[in-house]
Amino acid sequence: MVRRSQTSNPRAVVVLTGGTDWPGRAAREQRSTGVDFQLPQGDAAKITALRRTINVLRKAVKDKRDTASRYLFRKARALVNALPAHKTKQAREQLAALREKFRAQGKPPGTSVKKPKPKPAARSRAKTPAAKSTRQAKPAPARDLGDRFINRASLGYGPTDGA
Repeated sequence: MVRRSQTSNPRAVVVLTGGTDWPGRAAREQRSTGVDFQLPQGDAAKITALRRTINVLRKAVKDKRDTASRYLFRKARALVNALPAHKTKQAREQLAALREKFRAQGKPPGTSVKKPKPKPAARSRAKTPAAKSTRQAKPAPARDLGDRFINRASLGYGPTDGA
C-alpha cells in the first residue's frame, strides 16, 4: 500500500491507494436503499423534497434509468411515510402512476408478462388385453448387409476350418 499523506499529524486523512484492503472496503460499502438518507426537518421541507424527488423520478423513468428509478422510489416512499396521509394524497397518486409506468417498461403494450401454459395432453387409460390384440407391432425393416466376409482369425476366434 502507498500512503499519500506523509504528515505526522494523527488527524490527517490518509488515502490508501492500491493494496490488499480493497475487498474489505468493498464489503463495508453497501448500496444505499434511499431510506437511510437524512429527512429534512419540518413538514414544509419534506413536502418540497418529495416534489423534487417525484420530478427527478419522472425524468429517470422517462429515460429508463432503472437503478436511479428504484433508488428514487425508495426515497419517495420514505418521504411519504414521514408525512401525514392527508398532505400526501396527490403525491401518492403520482407515485402510483409512475410505478405502473416503470413496471410496464420493456414490455410491448397490451401483452402480459406470463404466457399461458399449454394444457398437457390427455393421458391414455391403462391398456387392456383387448387393446393389445388389436394392435400388432410392426417388425423393424431388415437391413441388407450383402455378402460380407468376416475374418474370424483377425478377431481372435481362431481358424474358421475345423477345430
